[in-house]
Amino acid sequence: MADEIRYETRGRVAVVTIDRPAARNAINAGVREGLREAWRRFAEDDAARVAILTGSGDRAFCAGADLKEMSSERLGVLPRHFMPTVSPTEKPLIAAVNGAAYAGGWALVQMCDLVVAAESARFAITEARVGRGMPWAVPLTHMIPQKVFLEILMTGEPISAQRAYEIGFVNHVVPAEQVMPKAMALAETIADNAPLTVAAAKEMVYMATDTGRRAGLEAAHHLFHRVYASEDAQEGPRAFAEKRKPRWTGR
Repeated sequence: MADEIRYETRGRVAVVTIDRPAARNAINAGVREGLREAWRRFAEDDAARVAILTGSGDRAFCAGADLKEMSSERLGVLPRHFMPTVSPTEKPLIAAVNGAAYAGGWALVQMCDLVVAAESARFAITEARVGRGMPWAVPLTHMIPQKVFLEILMTGEPISAQRAYEIGFVNHVVPAEQVMPKAMALAETIADNAPLTVAAAKEMVYMATDTGRRAGLEAAHHLFHRVYASEDAQEGPRAFAEKRKPRWTGR
């Protein structure tokens, strides 16, 4: 894995850290390569139930693309898969935002399922200030109100963690020293639950944003058929009746 990315496991949780604090964890070729490898490793690791994405240091989660690299390479239209999007995986991903999440940094947060942010964190889509584009921002139409979305895009001005929470982009705002503990607590809570149900719940929510209510309801019944027919669907009620913790197998 590239030096710019650290991957570690803490029990059932994988922690992925962008490790370029001197460059405010900006996304360069090494970060892109490392994140792609990290998502592949997470998807293939059956023992890792949840992943946390964070940045090194206390100044920035990720300041976006490395503009020095972009300038030196004279990048124009970016390739479709230029950004290190999360690999297709059913498992949940939590962003632990310890500082500024700007441009591509916002995009990385956006790709996560849940977000824990430090009180000092700031969020911005700054592309309008440097003449770049943000086609990756389309999913935000399902996440935040339209007029708020437009203001963020057209002004490029940062918003606070509290404002991000108010508009529904952030789940929890905590003191800086509590960001990772809170993210770990969320991850462990999710990891305790039945993995097939968690995966289907995630798929259902994202699928519904694409299909609409009526088609989404129909598709969800098919989606959860595998869950109802699983061994875990029998284990959950049995563990409850026997007054013990369930032993999930994911089958």
